[in-house]
Amino acid sequence: MHKTVLLNEAVEALRIKADGTYVDATFGRGGHSREILARLGRTGKLIAIDRDPEAVASAASLADSRLTVLQMAFGRIERVVAEANLAGVDGVLLDLGVSSPQLDSAGRGFSFRLDGPLDMRMDAGHGITAAEWLAQASEQEIREVIRRHGEERFAKQIARAIVAARSSGPVDRTRQFAQIVAKAVPTREPHQDPATRTFQAIRIHINQELEELQTGLKAAMGCLRTGGRLAVISFHSLEDRMVKQAMRALAHPAEPPKGVPLRVSELPRAGYKLIGKAQRPGAAEVAANPRARSAILRVIERVAA
Repeated sequence: MHKTVLLNEAVEALRIKADGTYVDATFGRGGHSREILARLGRTGKLIAIDRDPEAVASAASLADSRLTVLQMAFGRIERVVAEANLAGVDGVLLDLGVSSPQLDSAGRGFSFRLDGPLDMRMDAGHGITAAEWLAQASEQEIREVIRRHGEERFAKQIARAIVAARSSGPVDRTRQFAQIVAKAVPTREPHQDPATRTFQAIRIHINQELEELQTGLKAAMGCLRTGGRLAVISFHSLEDRMVKQAMRALAHPAEPPKGVPLRVSELPRAGYKLIGKAQRPGAAEVAANPRARSAILRVIERVAA
């Protein structure tokens, strides 16, 4: 069963208005959406989107006239808002990463703990699988993806081992792939499987997650009404770094060069403000759901410039 991370904290941060319009841009299994609907009034609206068709199918259990569910990547939020003839929305929620149903399904290929096809696509109807990419990528490409997206210090050894293994036959099963990685890693981090960073890196690359996040952050912030908020939950340092930098850039615009004569009205003004400090799950939530331990929530609000 999927346990929604930072459920109350994220929805509280959106400051739900009874007649507001909100976007749950990563529906997953609907935990945040259910809580948003519980706080909306009869005239409120919620648009939920997800690129995973299984997540969208699960929304059938939510029979609510205030809810619209769409299958698409969250980078297209602006299009969703425009097609709904909305001038803007009062809040957007992004809960990044992989859901428990995705991890716990051997057929999706996200988990090194379960044996299944090495797929890793969020939407199995589009793009190439992880196995197909590993079969055609050069050793240098594999090394760079693992190093950049997994921050793996043994990326060179792992890439070499993958290329050596595929010369004897296809690398197309999750457990097989995890074993190749484990043999190539000389030391292990405490309480972490040696394949963790490599699986993360390949998944991010196959789904173009960081590129999607960059596009999605810009789109989400752009469609907020004055007073509207964006709440983002990330699960690893690459995501959180992008979120933090994007939010800070909007909340603290660059100062003009010293000595440049400008009127007060010409000085850059922040159209957004950061809300509180970054939040992490408490000890009780982590104990009940260990997958929540790396989560971090950041919030920004659009203000009148």
